[in-house]
Amino acid sequence: MEITVLGSGTSQGVPVIGCSCPVCTSAGSRDKRMRSSLSIKGAAGEQAVIDTGPEFRLQALRAGIRDLDAVFLTHAHADHIHGLDDIRPLNREKPIPVYGNRKTIAEFRERFAYIFKPTQKGGGKPQIDVIAVKGPVRLGNLVFTPIPVKHGDLDILGWKFEETGAQTAAHGGQAALYVTDCTGIPQGSYDLIAEPGPPALAIIGGLRVRPHETHFSFEQALSAGLRTGARRVYLTHICHDHTHRQIKDYCGEFMRKNGLAGITMGPAWDGLRVSL
Repeated sequence: MEITVLGSGTSQGVPVIGCSCPVCTSAGSRDKRMRSSLSIKGAAGEQAVIDTGPEFRLQALRAGIRDLDAVFLTHAHADHIHGLDDIRPLNREKPIPVYGNRKTIAEFRERFAYIFKPTQKGGGKPQIDVIAVKGPVRLGNLVFTPIPVKHGDLDILGWKFEETGAQTAAHGGQAALYVTDCTGIPQGSYDLIAEPGPPALAIIGGLRVRPHETHFSFEQALSAGLRTGARRVYLTHICHDHTHRQIKDYCGEFMRKNGLAGITMGPAWDGLRVSL
């Protein structure tokens, strides 16, 4: 299973329009952050993405995505779904299932009402099946488990996913966790994350050092990642307060302060690839 961070930025992306701060004007490639999205490719060729933000077309071209079997949504905010229309070249042979919780699917249907209405001949629109999830979803040898989390007052989803079957068992299949916009993970969700064992990788939204009403700070996100038992923890959904280098240093100091060893912690970046 190959995991690619398509975007690691917050709702405005980085650089932010009209901003001349040191991060937005940085020449460093890892200080360029498109809106948060993730690609998951299975050993048997299964291809899924979590969230389709406004830059999805650019992200898919950069990552070489040539087909798509499913879209998994965390929630219905613009920076997580407004690139959905760009899946059209990938659904020529069959409708693509789009999964989310009940509230996300309801908002999604309102936002993309044209998809569900009759269209004149020649009118292009995505061919999709929208599905409100009630439990794990199997996609070939990939299994996606919805993880309820809080985004301020909103009930949204993170996703835990793993690869199963003889082909992956030979390579010691491992799970990964993806949580973006989050202010709290309930105990029941930590229990779900821990079944049948902790994830090898956790990618968790951490906006900045300063507290925020609807997002984890860096410290909160790293602490949540530590609690999952993951041996690799990356921050995503990052704003323009800090350079990649500064965040890397912050994570190193967090590990030193907490006496952590044998664990990787740091900022994700657009294009980061991890194989499990």
